[in-house]
Amino acid sequence: MKFLTFLTDLPDNVLGRALREGYKPAAVAFGFSLVSNILYMALPLYTYQVYGRVMTSQNQATLWTLTVVTLFVFAISSVIDDIRARVLINFGVALDQRTSGRVFTSLFDAAVRGDPGARAQALRDLDQFRQSLTGIAAAAFFDVPWIPVYLGVLFIIDPLVGVVTFVGAIILVLLAIAQARAVQNSLKDANEAALRSYGFTDAALRNGEVVRAMGMLPTLGKAWARHRAITIERGAAAAEASNFYNDLIKFVRMGMQVLIVALGAYLILEGKIHPGMLFANMILASRALQPIEKIVGSWDPLNNMYRAFERLNVLLKNAEPPSSATSLPRPLGKLSVEGVNFAPPGVQRLVLGNVNFAIDPNEVLGVIGPSGAGKSTLARLLVGIWKPLNGVVRLDGADVFTWDRADFGRYVGYLPQDTELFAGTVRNNIARFREGVTDEEVVAAAQLAGVHDLILRMPKGYDTDVGEGGVVLSAGQRQRVGLARCLLGNPAFVVLDEPNANLDAEGEEALMGAIDAMKANGATVVIISHKPGVFRSADKMLVLRDGRVELFGPRDQVMARLVKPAQQPEVRAVEAGR
Repeated sequence: MKFLTFLTDLPDNVLGRALREGYKPAAVAFGFSLVSNILYMALPLYTYQVYGRVMTSQNQATLWTLTVVTLFVFAISSVIDDIRARVLINFGVALDQRTSGRVFTSLFDAAVRGDPGARAQALRDLDQFRQSLTGIAAAAFFDVPWIPVYLGVLFIIDPLVGVVTFVGAIILVLLAIAQARAVQNSLKDANEAALRSYGFTDAALRNGEVVRAMGMLPTLGKAWARHRAITIERGAAAAEASNFYNDLIKFVRMGMQVLIVALGAYLILEGKIHPGMLFANMILASRALQPIEKIVGSWDPLNNMYRAFERLNVLLKNAEPPSSATSLPRPLGKLSVEGVNFAPPGVQRLVLGNVNFAIDPNEVLGVIGPSGAGKSTLARLLVGIWKPLNGVVRLDGADVFTWDRADFGRYVGYLPQDTELFAGTVRNNIARFREGVTDEEVVAAAQLAGVHDLILRMPKGYDTDVGEGGVVLSAGQRQRVGLARCLLGNPAFVVLDEPNANLDAEGEEALMGAIDAMKANGATVVIISHKPGVFRSADKMLVLRDGRVELFGPRDQVMARLVKPAQQPEVRAVEAGR
């Protein structure tokens, strides 16, 4: 059975290791299953004694004694089953604690790589896998090894009863396998189409204003409907096949019960077994087939569990493994970019090629260039979001990509081109949701960013809830709060990507004041912008074109060379007029 792969061929990742560690609780659960199945023998023994002794002797004392003892045994069996369930549930909790953090970080690794499969579905996959692994279907597997035990007892009672039950079990297993093969491809297609439709819907909702403003809903609805149609069509095909086999399995199961009763009655008439064994045979045969019935009834959850397991493995396989790095001191801010080449995953052409430059501590670098020159890509490389294909970006001599992320984040500020805030208060966003950040540090960052007064004018000041994605704030307000978040703790190295894209005159003036303050505090600052006015504090300028460094040097020299070609057509026009 394909979904049992995770038990026989565990991957070498955090999920595989967590499952290997689960062998001990599994062994404990198996031991409880042993006791529970042995105690279950009390029921056929009880029916045999009632019909074999009590009904013959008419002894009520024996009846009540047997009844009380059997009820006590079942109470013990129920307690054991409850303990087994608790063991499995606690293992599921431990597995989640061991793996969920790594899945969460791997999800963000996939997001920065631009992996289209990077979505919160991975966490739902983990929940589904954990719940199925420790649920009713998984518990049924602990009873499977006892099927031969019950069959053995039936063979002892009479070989014919054992053979009929054994043949019935084989038929049920074959039907279950046929059912799995019949629905596997359809379920896979339906599930993948459903995930695509959910992802498409999420993307459309994130851009709801654009969709409404430009009347894109009908066309987007058609694209969504195509994914939805595949989901429904393939899901219906899988459901039809599954229902056919479920009905067939139900017929075989009920037919087995009838045959066992008929066979028992026949053997009683032939004088081969005691009349008390009639119901005992039926109970034992039903118990022998029960694990198979539970597994067949849980076929869809088990297949979903396997698909979730496969998706989690792909996510964990492609994620960068966490590296243990020695804690480094606060950097002075010496930045060097050495022979960097970079192309995003799946892109054949280099976005950045042979980029080399260096700036000293406490310098401000302005980066300018046309759209598509690779400026935002360079910003992501400078703060260690992406790893260069070749070359290295160093801060005080250390590779920024291998620097411990939490350690690195204490010394670095980054304001991306599209500023996103998280659901929560303004204070929490500026504090980067860190514990231990004081109110004084938050206010100091806001003052440094020139946004303190603006925040005080909000309904609840720093305690204003910005909503999902910062929807309560305007684009300019989000960018200014993002700048305050960037400046928390007076970082030694700051990268600002189009920091004035959404700012009004007041916001731009506050930004320029923040850049001057950062420089006065000794920070190294990289500013990326299309607007030359933001570079008034820059010491050096870098011009990117088609992913390569076209100009690099002192600001005045570079800006003079940029302005001069633009003036030449005007000069030629004047000369032509003469």
